[in-house]
Parts: sequence; C-alpha cells; structure tokens
Amino acid sequence: MLDSPSKTTDVSVNARTNPMRITNPKFLLFLIVFWGILITLAPETITNLLDYAIFSLLGVLGAIFANSTGAGGGVVFIPMFNQLQFTEIQAIATSFAIQCFGMTAGGLTWYYHYKLECKPYGLWPGFFPVIQVSALSSIIGLWSVYGLALAPPASLHYSFSWFSLLLGICIITIALVIKPQPVHRHLKIVDWFMIVVISTFGGAVTAWLSVGIGELIAIYLIIRRFDVNMAVAVAVIVSVLTVWAGIWQHTLVNFNVYWQVVLFAGPGAILGGVLAKAIVAKLSAKRLKIFFAFWLIVIGVVGIITG
Repeated sequence: MLDSPSKTTDVSVNARTNPMRITNPKFLLFLIVFWGILITLAPETITNLLDYAIFSLLGVLGAIFANSTGAGGGVVFIPMFNQLQFTEIQAIATSFAIQCFGMTAGGLTWYYHYKLECKPYGLWPGFFPVIQVSALSSIIGLWSVYGLALAPPASLHYSFSWFSLLLGICIITIALVIKPQPVHRHLKIVDWFMIVVISTFGGAVTAWLSVGIGELIAIYLIIRRFDVNMAVAVAVIVSVLTVWAGIWQHTLVNFNVYWQVVLFAGPGAILGGVLAKAIVAKLSAKRLKIFFAFWLIVIGVVGIITG
C-alpha cells in the first residue's frame, strides 16, 4: 500500500535537543579531548605524526559522503589507499577502522533524528525492524566470508572499480527513469525476503571491499519507494553494526590497520558523520541519488582504466 507523502511536523524545538550536532559545545569538547588522548597515547613523536595530518580531511570527506548517502566510507577511502599503495588487506582493515568512527557518529546522528523528529509523529514505522533484520543478515554474510576463508572473486582494485561503476549506473538510472510516486511506508513479505538476501550478500561484499551493505540496502529501499532519508538512515546504522562486527577480524584476529592514518582520519570522520545529516536535509532525493551515482561512476571508470 502506498501512502501519500506527509510533511514532517515542525520539530525545531526537539531538533535542538539532539546532542549529535556540530554546534553542541559538549560534542566539540568531547571531540577535542578524544583526539588529544589518541595523539598522547601514540608511540610516535608529534613531529612524525603530523605527516599524517592530511588524513583528517580524508576522514571528514569520507564520513560526509558515507553518512549522507548510506554508502560505506570505503567508497572514498579505498581509491585513496590504492593510490598510496597500501596492501589490499591493509586498505580494507584501515577503511573498516575509520568507518568505526565516522559511521558510528553518523548512525547516532540519524538515530537521534528518528527519535526526536520521526518517531513521535509515527514516521518511518519500519525503521527499527528493517535495521534488525538487515544487520543480522549482513553480519552473517560478513562472518561467513571470514569463517570459511572465502577469497574475493578478483583483486580489490578490480572488484571495487566494477562494483562502483555498476552501482553508479544503477542509481543514476533509478534517478532519471523512475518517476516520483507516493512514499511507501509498510513492508510486505517480499520486502523482508529481499532484505535478508540483499543484506547477506552485502555483508559478504563488505568483507571483501569494506563497502557494500549500505549501498545495496539503501538502493533497495529507494527503489521500493520508501522515504529516502529513512533509506539513508537505515543504511548508515546497518553499516555501523556491520563494520563493528568486522573490525575484530582486522585487529584481534589479524592486525592490519594502518593506525597512523586512523589516528587522524578517525576523529575527522566523527566530525564528518555529524555534518552529513545537515547536508542530506538540504538535498532532494533526486539530487542525492545523482550526486552519489556520479561519484561512483567516476571512481569506477578511473579504476578500470588505471587497473
């Protein structure tokens, strides 16, 4: 059943109580203190660490992109790490670690948005059920790859480039071909089946590429006419749970994280994760999809040409 689109009730008072906002002095103080503690605990000198400061900007940009589209931050990080000649496992592990910062900040921001601006007015009724089913399926797919030691079908550079290109073409086709229709708010049995299948596959892809689950679940929800902001919010939170489930493989089981990069990109990603929600609020659904698709197509084509 398709419901007529409804305009969110004015919730400016509630919105101001959201602790995950860039103008909150407590949040800024936390970020500064947290960053200072990380640098203090680092075994290298401050002078040596400053060589990695540029990665703070990478963290901000990656998290803004990830949390405003639902895609994993690896869409930004992996191409950069390939250019820096990281090993494949090092690139994936470092991408996972940075996303644990940025996607978590973005996930909390979207959670508070739902709690304060959507839940009180009966919006997004399938929000938490979809997250629960999708996240569980994604984690099963992720750890099936780790537990069974399933090798990726191709190299990281090649697989990532084709994944980005095909995903970008799919999204831009949706944006330009499918006409706007009333928002679909309630899930059917077929939706639950597809969410399980897509999320399980997305979790496996994420284990290989550090991206996948967020992109795939967001696209499905958008195709099925669910609110685009809900689709992004679900994708971000499912990605959060997936990367946290997978980071242990890259730290406790087999440590491959380039920690000097994470030291700067991680806190930067927290900042970007909080900024992303404001960016989404200013973009229409169509512009958001076209922006997302354009970036994916560009990095896909460049990756295939240079590969």
